[in-house]
Amino acid sequence: MQRGIVWIVDDDNSICLILNQALTKTGINCFTFNYRYNILDIISSKKPNVILLDVCMPNMLGISLLKQLKQYYPLIPVIIMSAYSDLYVVVNSYQQGAFDYLSKPLDIDKTVILINRAISYYQEQKQSPNHKLIKIPTKAIIGTAPSMQDVFRIIGRLSRSSISVLINGESGTGKELIAHALHHYSPRTKKPFIAINMAAIPKDLIEAELFGHEKGAFTGASQIRQGRFEQANGGTLFLDEIGDMPINVQTRLLRVLTDGKIYRIGSYGFIKVDVRIIAATHQNLYHHVQKSKFREDLFYRLNVIRIHLPPLRERREDIPYLARYFLERAANELNIQTKFLHIETEAILTQLNWPGNVRQLENICRWITVMVADKKVLIQDLPTEELFELKPINKFIQSLPTLSSHWIKLLAQWADYSMQSGHQNLMSQAQSEIERTLLTTALMYTHGHKQKAARIIGWGRNTLTRKLKELGIK
Repeated sequence: MQRGIVWIVDDDNSICLILNQALTKTGINCFTFNYRYNILDIISSKKPNVILLDVCMPNMLGISLLKQLKQYYPLIPVIIMSAYSDLYVVVNSYQQGAFDYLSKPLDIDKTVILINRAISYYQEQKQSPNHKLIKIPTKAIIGTAPSMQDVFRIIGRLSRSSISVLINGESGTGKELIAHALHHYSPRTKKPFIAINMAAIPKDLIEAELFGHEKGAFTGASQIRQGRFEQANGGTLFLDEIGDMPINVQTRLLRVLTDGKIYRIGSYGFIKVDVRIIAATHQNLYHHVQKSKFREDLFYRLNVIRIHLPPLRERREDIPYLARYFLERAANELNIQTKFLHIETEAILTQLNWPGNVRQLENICRWITVMVADKKVLIQDLPTEELFELKPINKFIQSLPTLSSHWIKLLAQWADYSMQSGHQNLMSQAQSEIERTLLTTALMYTHGHKQKAARIIGWGRNTLTRKLKELGIK
């Protein structure tokens, strides 16, 4: 029994073949097309239940075709595929009406499950309206790692919503950038985006900052002042480091989320506001709830949709792309030549731990742009003091004894550099060099007396003779 008809539009024959085989096994009738076919002409007479569409093919822009398909055939679910995934592509796909988004290489099992879900959707929701969406490009966020692709999908799915979002992640991971993206890719995009950092404001001033005050409400209140809620009316209020918000302010925030009303300090009349709340924290709010430092009801009110931003050390594949972007941006801002990382320099940066995350990488790229004279950035051009703190190997080196074990430090540094440069067979190379150095030094110390040199090193006479031959020492 035929369970559905699926079209695969992709110029990659291997993808088409694998998907065709996998779908046919489940009873799905599958047809494949490449860029040479005019899909709009074919679909006018034969309509599939689901279309899988590659976003980038020769002579064909997948997003443009998606837009036309959703304009003329809004009921057919279109799943976008791409090997070139950034935030703009992902969100734009959802905004143009994509049912879902898949990044290549595909997980075939998950793809088949998704296609079955799309077929069911098509069969059950034939009367669904076609939503009109807003297209707003941005290239502020870069991420090819699977964890960042998940973030992009969430932003895309929320692009038609004003629901509250909680962003969590370590300092420097880019939480405010994500908040900006959520605002820009939303129906509130033309309204204000107001940000306030709870950790940067004295606790006794946070209430006035958020809700405003009337003239004479307290000493120094010489005039009426709007709070951030009023400033953000119709738009988005970003509450950064919400874990530092005082309990009394949390109570007032919960009330606003409940009824949309605020009261300025010193006023008994309410002001109606329509504000989307996006909150962010680097702390574990659940632990704060357990310790009564954060209201449980507010936590669950904010925690409807949560976005976790991974630390940079967990998305190392993004570091080269981020570094290139930051170097280009810094050069444009300073109106100077863009610097480029040597492949070994790029490899070193990719292996660092980055406790300061994306912000720290950006700062180093700014330093490079200003301080490095040559266009190509070599390893020795990097800021050594900061990199010393970043590299885990240096904690090991620093823990070694000084004087007698100085050579071990040098060996550790050599090993680290060799590994970063992709060298192989390090043990064999190190062993031969150590033997050569010990033997040469011992012979110099004993004025060429081989038996004494062998005794100092700890070798027998036969071993010494063999090593002299192997190492080419005369």
